[in-house]
Amino acid sequence: MDTWGLLMDGFATAATPMNLLFAAIGVMLGTAVGVLPGIGPAMSIALLLPVTYAMEPTSAFIMFAGIYYGGMYGGSTTSILLNTPGESATVITALEGHKMAKAGRAAQALATAAIGSFVAGTIGTALLVAFAPLVVQFAVSLGSPSYLAIMLLALVAVTAVLGKSKIRGFASLGLGLAIGLIGIDRVTGQQRLVFGIPFLNDGLDIVVVAVAIFAIGEALWIAAHLRRTPLKTIPVGRPWMGKEDWKRSWKPWLRGTAYGFPFGALPAGGAEIPTFLSYITEKKLSKHPEEFGHGAIEGVAGPEAANNAAAAGTLTPMLALGLPTNATAAVMLAAFVQFGIQPGPLLFEKEPDLIWALIASLFIGNTLLLLINLPLAPMWARLLQIPRPYLYAGILFFATLGAYAVNLQTFDLIILIVLGALGFLMRRYGLPVLPLIIGVILGPRAEEQLRKSLQLSSGEVSGLFSEPVAIACYVIIVLVLIAPIFIKMYRKSHPQSALAEVMAGDIPDADTAIETRSAAINKNTPEEDNR
Repeated sequence: MDTWGLLMDGFATAATPMNLLFAAIGVMLGTAVGVLPGIGPAMSIALLLPVTYAMEPTSAFIMFAGIYYGGMYGGSTTSILLNTPGESATVITALEGHKMAKAGRAAQALATAAIGSFVAGTIGTALLVAFAPLVVQFAVSLGSPSYLAIMLLALVAVTAVLGKSKIRGFASLGLGLAIGLIGIDRVTGQQRLVFGIPFLNDGLDIVVVAVAIFAIGEALWIAAHLRRTPLKTIPVGRPWMGKEDWKRSWKPWLRGTAYGFPFGALPAGGAEIPTFLSYITEKKLSKHPEEFGHGAIEGVAGPEAANNAAAAGTLTPMLALGLPTNATAAVMLAAFVQFGIQPGPLLFEKEPDLIWALIASLFIGNTLLLLINLPLAPMWARLLQIPRPYLYAGILFFATLGAYAVNLQTFDLIILIVLGALGFLMRRYGLPVLPLIIGVILGPRAEEQLRKSLQLSSGEVSGLFSEPVAIACYVIIVLVLIAPIFIKMYRKSHPQSALAEVMAGDIPDADTAIETRSAAINKNTPEEDNR
């Protein structure tokens, strides 16, 4: 039977009343746990594994798929409203989404996230059906040097683009890489940066780090200025996206999908890298680059689309190769084993009913996700009308609960406080927090691929440049690093061009700078008081 006929049979199975009920439960449960910081889809599926012993495998996996997609969207809700990512893949959403919320456009940010998730998830699932064999073949053809180069490109590109000071950006990245080194070296068995504390042998969980830096750091920063800044309610704004919002969102949705699916299908991919790259791309291509850092809707639409497209791509190597690329896929792989099913190349032949019902349920789950969450966008946005003392007290409570629920260890609460203080200090001295999170996420992966590359080449450095994809990535890295230098030299040697930019409004002139400085002094902002 051809692919289309198998997919139609899958829809017939997934569209039964009982399976539709499980899909709806999965989507709602996934959205709920995605909203809570630290309690992501991986933990939800793990907690539900014992409950599914008596269920049919098809129904169980349909519910798991709903939890997966719902969790991906739910994590964006707290990123936008509370600047608290529920998942590492939604870290980038907090940059522009929370600024939109503060500007009274929370509902628009939530709406573009929901629609972008639907568009990207639907296209990604269709690509899973049509091109899974080709994507798997390409992913398998890449070696460790290519994976290493891709990760280094993500680290350098994001750090160089974000923030006004590249030195502060790379300092933040260094802190993240150092945190990522904590634990026992998997190759040599040596302890690194554990300071004799046994709890640090397994390293720091990325969820604990992200919750501490974002949620605790933000709450402490707000608390430090509550007495200086008058309390005010952040307006919710119009409940739906306007014509201009649609115009600025649809291209980022498609570009985010193009990033997310292939990276999700890579064995060393995941959803973090494509969200970072999507943000960079939208910032470069936007007709309103001045809005980035102040609430650009493209900075929400693109990364959210990449996030959900990566979720569909992740299922490609898991189903076809038995190779999970993130924590959720690993838990789903354990669920396959629990039911006595072996993922791999023969899975589509041995369990066609289950697999095609699972793929069909992804289309259904995406539709349910949109129908359930889009009408709730204004309701979610009303969370911002809660007075700030109560709001951030709630953030601290749920952040602490989420961090403790990761490993059920009291020591994680100590780490939460320490890293939360670090997040506060980074905000105080102007260090961007995103490079730190990127360093924690990608640092250990990059180290693993570096060692594999050197082992395969018997220690020869030339082994790092042995693949075309790796060479292309390193060329791009060099261009990213040296391009600003040449641009600055060009501006110095061509002052007339710089003057033209001033006249065009790209660079503020001296009078504008003086007026801006005077306004800042007269306003007497908390930052000025601190200085």
